[in-house]
Amino acid sequence: MRTKIFTYDTTLRDGTQGEEIAFSAEDKVKIAKRLDAFGIDYIEGGWPGSNPKDMDFFERARDVRFTHAKLAAFGSTRRAKNSVEDDANIKALLAAQTPVVTIFGKTWLLHVKTALQISDEENLEIIEDSVRYLKKHGREVIYDAEHFFDGFKSDRAYALTTLRSAERGGADTIVLCDTNGGTLTHEIIEIVREVKQNLAVPLGIHTHNDSEVAVANSLAAIQNGCVHVQGTINGYGERCGNANLCSIIPNLQLKMKYSCVSHEGLESLTELSHYISELANLTHRKSLAYVGESAFAHKGGVHVSAVMKTPATYEHINPDEVGNIRRVLVSDLSGRSNVLYKAKELGIDIDDKSPAVQLIVNDLKELEHYGYQYEDAEGSFELLVKKRTKQFKEFFELEGFKVIIHKESYEAMPVSEAIIKVRGGDKTELAAAEGNGPVNALDKALRKALERFYPQLSQIKLTDYKVRVLDSQNATAAKVRVLIETQNGHASWNTVGVSPDVIEASWKALVDSLSYHLLKSEK
Repeated sequence: MRTKIFTYDTTLRDGTQGEEIAFSAEDKVKIAKRLDAFGIDYIEGGWPGSNPKDMDFFERARDVRFTHAKLAAFGSTRRAKNSVEDDANIKALLAAQTPVVTIFGKTWLLHVKTALQISDEENLEIIEDSVRYLKKHGREVIYDAEHFFDGFKSDRAYALTTLRSAERGGADTIVLCDTNGGTLTHEIIEIVREVKQNLAVPLGIHTHNDSEVAVANSLAAIQNGCVHVQGTINGYGERCGNANLCSIIPNLQLKMKYSCVSHEGLESLTELSHYISELANLTHRKSLAYVGESAFAHKGGVHVSAVMKTPATYEHINPDEVGNIRRVLVSDLSGRSNVLYKAKELGIDIDDKSPAVQLIVNDLKELEHYGYQYEDAEGSFELLVKKRTKQFKEFFELEGFKVIIHKESYEAMPVSEAIIKVRGGDKTELAAAEGNGPVNALDKALRKALERFYPQLSQIKLTDYKVRVLDSQNATAAKVRVLIETQNGHASWNTVGVSPDVIEASWKALVDSLSYHLLKSEK
């Protein structure tokens, strides 16, 4: 029988203290529902006494039927000069009507004397009073011992005494918090072991990532007696973030053989991670362990060759276990295995003994040396493969283009015009267009000319455009790489172009984009 570790998510409270992160009350309800479906045991919804948005969330949450998780309201112990019955924060916690209340109190004498400016004994009374009062009102109480590890290192005896105050008050779980994130793993192990010997109440761990060891610290604490772990999805949180539950949960369940969530829940971890980053309006970090796009991405030819034979050679788990996928990247580091894997993935029929395979490898190395990058330009890569395997035809031929930018006055906005001449079969078309910038004008003119041959081009639109200067030391003579994204309503694809001239680089990427669509539309 696996030991159960209780997971406590604080994305909706501690996570929102991270830079650039803000959730509406409705966003928080959506996230809470997804966390519940995933299998999180406790969801910390916010601090009801601190702002109207959190109170709005708790009011909305009353109409939500959580099938697994318990909702927790978060706040502080009573204020020093208040009775617990009259304390506004305590009242707000009860008004939230959650089955669980999490309160934090001071453990470190530095905070007791400088922040609260009260006596050691008064702080102990505050902790015990607050916990006991909330228990009296039928709440499950989780006590967060703020700055516990710093407090313990400063005054071991007093730090332990604060925990005993929470225990006497009836706390259901006492959580040891590395609030500043400065404690290292060997210290966590020693301190948790000692606390475990001095307390009977179940222990939890709450770590921050300021020393880049929040996950390791959480795992070490659990291995040494904690049964409750707090963190956030994707490690969101103040400063350097909180401990990342997307790493903690699979490590505990797959590596350390604890029980956290169901097998089905774990398989939805990557989806959950992406969902919350979308609601946070943040780019999902590719390098995230377990759930990032790069977590199971293979670039080196030797690696790909080995993975194709035995995945365990370069994968520490099966990506399916956390809902992720294996990716093979193509670059100047690629070998034949990369090309064959990607060709199969793209549905391109190619014999592994074909001389075309080596030609494609050589093309990749040469083109990437020039500045091309195919990792995020699979549309251009597919065209490259099909050209070398003679599965591609030229749909049109450029006979020339001209781009003009003019400005009528100092105050006036510049106007871009493009004129383009293309040949399709035995016909030549000349077209002109104005646009919001030279690339937009060129795109419009090219479409205008080609739609007479290929009306299906009206279905697509350019949705993203990125320019990167490759050798900035050459100043205005530097080569640039243009990456564009195109969509047709059903699918999207990326193409790339490189040139010392940004217009020509854009042209190359545009040509690949249109050619890709025409090739696909022929099927």
